[in-house]
Amino acid sequence: MRLLIISGGSHPYEESTPVLERFLKNGAHEVNIEWDTKVLSDDNEMSKYDALVFNTLRDKDTALNHAEKTGMKNFIKQGKGFVCIHISGCVSAVEREITGGGWDRDVSFHPPFGSFTVNVINSQHPGVLGVSDFVTNDELYMGIEYSDDNDVFMTADSEQGTHDWKGEAMFMPAETFPLGWTRKYGDGRVFVTLLGHNGLSFETQEFQQIILNGVDWVTD
Repeated sequence: MRLLIISGGSHPYEESTPVLERFLKNGAHEVNIEWDTKVLSDDNEMSKYDALVFNTLRDKDTALNHAEKTGMKNFIKQGKGFVCIHISGCVSAVEREITGGGWDRDVSFHPPFGSFTVNVINSQHPGVLGVSDFVTNDELYMGIEYSDDNDVFMTADSEQGTHDWKGEAMFMPAETFPLGWTRKYGDGRVFVTLLGHNGLSFETQEFQQIILNGVDWVTD
């Protein structure tokens, strides 16, 4: 499949995007990487691709403009695939309309980067074919916006504790949080995982398999 990766922003994408490119190419996909989002508003250019992969944080000064948002929405609505990784595409209300939730800058939070177990809750879901519960090094997103019609396939349990958040002590509850789901947007398929903070996270073999599964599903 021909894949367009949009990357860049205030996350360690210089670590993670090369890893993403490597394992997607090893999976026999043709990959193009853009660090500029203007391509999203070019219908002719976008028509070359089977799916869009977001490994990017576009917010404030780097937020998508109206034409780019419209182009992305039309691309997916018309039947193309969208894979959203970690915080990618989940910051503004327009992107969360597509993804069915994700990080909300005003309410979401997470404990420090570290090790935790990811639980596969539906082993028959195409997003986790060949994957069972695994340990990763990543950020466990909490307090995310979430749509009830998302088809969740993996979660993680947090431990109760108090952590520093934006310079203040914050109590974080023991809860179960969704970390991956699929949904439809128009005629297109959308695959979301909240995993994937940095290069170390991307080197996890199970994470790579999940992304490959996601690309297969959105382009099927």
